[in-house]
This record gives sequence, C-alpha cells and structure tokens, in this order.
Amino acid sequence: MIRAAVVAMVLAVLPVCALAQTVDDGTNIEDGFSMTPELDLENAGDDGSFEPIQEVEQNKAANGPGAVLRGLDKVTGSVVDLNMAVGQVVKFGRLQVTLGECRYPAGNPAGDAYGYLVIRAEDVERPVFEGWMIASSPALNALDHPRFDVWLLRCTTE
Repeated sequence: MIRAAVVAMVLAVLPVCALAQTVDDGTNIEDGFSMTPELDLENAGDDGSFEPIQEVEQNKAANGPGAVLRGLDKVTGSVVDLNMAVGQVVKFGRLQVTLGECRYPAGNPAGDAYGYLVIRAEDVERPVFEGWMIASSPALNALDHPRFDVWLLRCTTE
C-alpha cells in the first residue's frame, strides 16, 4: 500500500519536472523564454562579436576616519559601544580590537558601512578574527568567540 502511494507521487511529479527542463540554447521548454543575455546589436565589434549589455552602477566608497563598534559580553550581558579611530587599538574584555579601515558609500554616510578589523585574544598569538565586517550583515563574517561578540555599527565622518 505504501509502495503504491510512493510510486503514484513520483509519477505525478515527473511531468512537472519535464516541463521545467531547459534546452542547450537556454530556451525553456514550457514557455519559450530565452535565458541568453541581451546583446548590444548597435555596438558590434569589428569581428562581428557582441558584448552583453550591462548596466552596472559603480558606487564610490569613501574612507571614514573611524568607526563605532558594539561589543557584547555574553556572560554578564553588558553592551559597550566602542568609538575608534583608524589604526587605534581598543581593549574590550580579554580582546584587543584594531580598526584597519572603515568605508561607506560616498553619497550616503548613513548607508552600509564596512570595516577591516583585527581582533586578538589575550595570550593568543594568532588573531581570533581578521577581515571585513559589514554593518548591515554582521553575521556574514562574524567574530567566533565563546564569550564576546563585536560587530560594526557605522563609520564616523569628519
């Protein structure tokens, strides 16, 4: 009985999977939608080749003179904001936090900031964290420490 039910479900799903398949040229079998990039036909190269049209907006980044970081001691529950200048080393609990650089979108200082941090634990030669931290997504590249959390809030401006 159970085998018959499983076979019936598999047979019901197969036609749906077949409709979603694509052909080698990027055309969807179901609706004929082309997955190939749009080509710039007006600006063909001398050899007849075409480049895909790309509308890429380049955001210029400005360097901030410092940053505001937030530190959390998971044991005591205390939260501390750390105002740092670039190149400054601040002690937070058993950690030494160094801000290497802080950048933000040039036209939008309140926008998404990202900073380069080096965090070392006491009596440990190798850093426990070294890299870029993004203010809007601190979990994307986070400090992995059993007691402390540190994350970037924003860059400071002049």
